[in-house]
Amino acid sequence: MSTEEISFADLMASSVHDMKNSVNVQVHALEKIAREAQAHGDAEALAGLVNVIAQAHRMNANLMHLLSLYKFGKSIYPLDVAENSVLEVIEEAVLQTRSMIDFKGLTIEVDCAPHCYWFFDRDLITGVLLNALNNAVNYTHDRIRVAAIVQQQRLVLRVEDNGRGYPPSMLHTDVGQAKKGVDFFSGSTGLGFYFSSQVAGLHHNNGCSGTLTIENGGQFGGGCFVVQLP
Repeated sequence: MSTEEISFADLMASSVHDMKNSVNVQVHALEKIAREAQAHGDAEALAGLVNVIAQAHRMNANLMHLLSLYKFGKSIYPLDVAENSVLEVIEEAVLQTRSMIDFKGLTIEVDCAPHCYWFFDRDLITGVLLNALNNAVNYTHDRIRVAAIVQQQRLVLRVEDNGRGYPPSMLHTDVGQAKKGVDFFSGSTGLGFYFSSQVAGLHHNNGCSGTLTIENGGQFGGGCFVVQLP
């Protein structure tokens, strides 16, 4: 293959994949050190490490989002919509977030019937839940709730926390267009919201598409991340 045949986007995607692998190695190493600090009762070291690990998880998630969005744009993502146990998918996402939940001493509850099944791409929806859980872990005071229910022939997935909630400026913004703005104070690019909105929109049934909305309230009075799949 000649140099001219390699697009900049392809080169970036390859580089992002390599970076993601490196970040994964760093995350595992940092979590091992954090567990050692926790075992030795070194609260100060643990608190510092938890903040670093949280940022590493955020970077890893952003890299995953970029790779997925690249594949969406190239129409090469192998969308695999199949019937899945919703509870199993939620539990998988919670398990991947468990280290941060435990390090921060958070309480998480799952509200989903064991017989709840729905059609969706398992990997993508797991990624959406991970994005929502990572946000909740960063902004909650100490409680997170993940709930799933079927309403009006749609699967409704909710991730709620008891933090301060979303600011009014975000509640009045189309989260699907969040990638167009950058918050220079928080460093947020809205990439996670954009990724989740795109994933929801890829799911169609009977002429309807999935949606992503954010709101405040829920059972804990904080932020609520809501995905609906037809």
